[in-house]
Amino acid sequence: MTSNDNQLPALPDDAAPATEPPAAVAAASEAIWFHEEDGSRKGPLTEAEMVVLIGSGKVTGSTAVWKKGFPDWLKLERTELKAYLDDKAPPPLRGEHINNTVIWVLAFAPLIGLMLEYFVAGIIYRNGRLAELAVENNKYWFITVALNIGLCYYDEHRLKLAGHDTSKFKGLAFIVPVYLYQRAMALHHNLAYFIVWIACFLFIMVA
Repeated sequence: MTSNDNQLPALPDDAAPATEPPAAVAAASEAIWFHEEDGSRKGPLTEAEMVVLIGSGKVTGSTAVWKKGFPDWLKLERTELKAYLDDKAPPPLRGEHINNTVIWVLAFAPLIGLMLEYFVAGIIYRNGRLAELAVENNKYWFITVALNIGLCYYDEHRLKLAGHDTSKFKGLAFIVPVYLYQRAMALHHNLAYFIVWIACFLFIMVA
């Protein structure tokens, strides 16, 4: 056997080893998106994963997102992911199309709650002086608190039905003035109902 017999035949060009990166590496290289959720950064995520979140409604056009190359966090609707938003959905109702009756009832809720406290105390005690003492001693304070919180939740639900993203102030119903302020900012309203609530609250505190 000659030395030439020990040499392996050269591989043809079409049999060269593949140089394509593994699928896992390719997927990892696409995981470039981050999004904000409840004050925390979530990610990295692939574009396909972001599309799933958009379709589920967990991520909306107003959600803050970021990827390498962005100068800062941007609303999703200002990025290329906007193409995945449902353009067939109507825009949120605004201005005069939103029924603000509930929010104005809420603005006067401190006074309304106080009147309800007197009403309930009057039914229970059937004596004006005893009812007045009970209210002055904050025996029925929970009526006013429940009224305020209940109206906040009801208003938030109505805004959601009108197509608004209420995630920024949904959990603030227990802090009524903060809810009113955040609502006004989100809907580009003036602070009238926020100021009225503060005035009513201060009135019952000093009355």
